[in-house]
Amino acid sequence: MGNSALKAHLETAQKTGVFQLTGKGLTEFPEDLQKLTSNLRTIDLSNNKIELLPPLIGKFSFLKSLALNNNKLNALPEELCKLKKLETLHLSGNHLRQLPAAFGQLSALKTLSLSGNQLRTVPTQLCGLRHLDVVDLSKNQIQNVPDSVGELQAIELNLNQNQISQISVQISHCPRLKVLRLEENCLELSMLPQSILSDSQISLLAVEGNLFEIKKLRELEGYDKYMERFTATKKKFA
Repeated sequence: MGNSALKAHLETAQKTGVFQLTGKGLTEFPEDLQKLTSNLRTIDLSNNKIELLPPLIGKFSFLKSLALNNNKLNALPEELCKLKKLETLHLSGNHLRQLPAAFGQLSALKTLSLSGNQLRTVPTQLCGLRHLDVVDLSKNQIQNVPDSVGELQAIELNLNQNQISQISVQISHCPRLKVLRLEENCLELSMLPQSILSDSQISLLAVEGNLFEIKKLRELEGYDKYMERFTATKKKFA
């Protein structure tokens, strides 16, 4: 892509606060963006070939939304965690195996999408995020859901298409969790904590495509309690 084209994009971004450059085969984060650290509210560099996010990302202190879906990121810099106003972070379709240690400092984060990466566990850093609404961890290599998940503040947790065979009973203690997606995993019915049904806030549990028939779920103790929540929620949105 020519310099003049990038320049035009930068000029637009300066006025709008939005820098969007998707599907252009970029191999690196445009250095010139650092001229706009105080302007930009949104950066979308999805569908490129970016392998590294430079430390200068930490300077975009007014950034609310960052999208880097379908790039080639293997890791994220610690500096990303300085973005105190960041509300939306889209990182689906990369090669991430873990999150930076300080990820819990992204205190404004509401939506996090990490679908199609190489995570092997639910990152414990997510449990410190108080405003998290939706977390998408589908299509990773997660095998179990640890005890720390009980601290998660999310309203929706998507764990579809992983390799999950074990779930901590603590998941039923999540204070705000309403939607839990566990489709296409490796769960035996005996490994699904019954407290999810009998004693949680969860009003939508999606478990198709595991190692049990859905009708067996209906025989579990607490299923009627779950159905009460499910029906009440459905009425609310109808």
